[in-house]
Amino acid sequence: MSDLILKTLPKTICVIRLSAIGDTCHALAVVRRIQDNWPEAKITWIIGKTEAQLLADIPDIEFIIFDKSKGLHAYREVRYALGDKTFDIALCMHASMRVNLLYRSIRAPIRLGFDRERAKDFQWMFTNKRIAAAHGEHALEAMMSFASAIGVAPQPIRWDIPLDEDVREFAADYRSPNRPLVVVSPCSSNRSRNFRNWSVENYTVMIEHLVSRGCRVVLTGGPSALEIEYGAALSANGVADNLVGKTSLKQLAALINAADLVICPDSGPAHMATAFSTPVLGLYATSNPDRTGPFASRELTVNRYPDAAMKYLGKSVEKLHWGRRVRHPDAMGLITVNDVVSKIDSFLDIDSKPEHAR
Repeated sequence: MSDLILKTLPKTICVIRLSAIGDTCHALAVVRRIQDNWPEAKITWIIGKTEAQLLADIPDIEFIIFDKSKGLHAYREVRYALGDKTFDIALCMHASMRVNLLYRSIRAPIRLGFDRERAKDFQWMFTNKRIAAAHGEHALEAMMSFASAIGVAPQPIRWDIPLDEDVREFAADYRSPNRPLVVVSPCSSNRSRNFRNWSVENYTVMIEHLVSRGCRVVLTGGPSALEIEYGAALSANGVADNLVGKTSLKQLAALINAADLVICPDSGPAHMATAFSTPVLGLYATSNPDRTGPFASRELTVNRYPDAAMKYLGKSVEKLHWGRRVRHPDAMGLITVNDVVSKIDSFLDIDSKPEHAR
């Protein structure tokens, strides 16, 4: 154990990671590693309202929900929920100004944050210890650095997200004998200058190919106008089931767990699928999959990020700041239908695709 961070085994740990879905899945893997090493430690997790819908029923973690829609009142709610709790250490795994303001409300002698380069929005001003600096890490590896920094030994990565019988039955209705179930989540989160979505035209051709290969295709996504538009367009010819805007996070998780393959851009479902050991065909051009791609499905990832970096930023990946995004609306167009179809065919043709563990 590191003498610099902890001198004795902690009895109480506060984890702070509010969002987004993918990052909270990474954080859960860190928490599970801690639990596997220190089963007696009591863990309290401050988490976002949306992410809590997926994780807050885990029985051996205490969750405190931060609802950002409530503005300043959200901070008061967290302080009230914390009460007079004190912790041996706080793992500050979220660096943003909204979250940084929470850290001084947590009673802990050690508030462990990111190293100076990765401590966004001046996080280093709100923490008093830092993980070791590193370059070229996947986001999950960066999160795992918090466990390493406090002396938690490596363990096989696990998530163990609970799924009730009702959502498992919901997902089972979409499985068919001898037909691979492919979940397509076509859109990433609706943020300014995000540009992570492939075109409807390309998805249409891809879905038709999946169906021609005997797959059942289910479309998923949130209730935003863009996602609803994608769902309607991609299901218009009747070859795909359209569940866009129609599932809870738990139902989506169950579908992903039941699926043989998930296809999506850089988005939460890629990391949810990783947590359920479901292979992911990731579509990446505006972000670097070596940093944010599906951790266990790198061989399935379509990676046009190097091409986009050179075309729209004029630099090779090696000369870019780690994590730099390509914010150009045409970047995802560098991914061709053939890029994706060849990955699909390779996946479906391997040993008749033995079923992954569910």
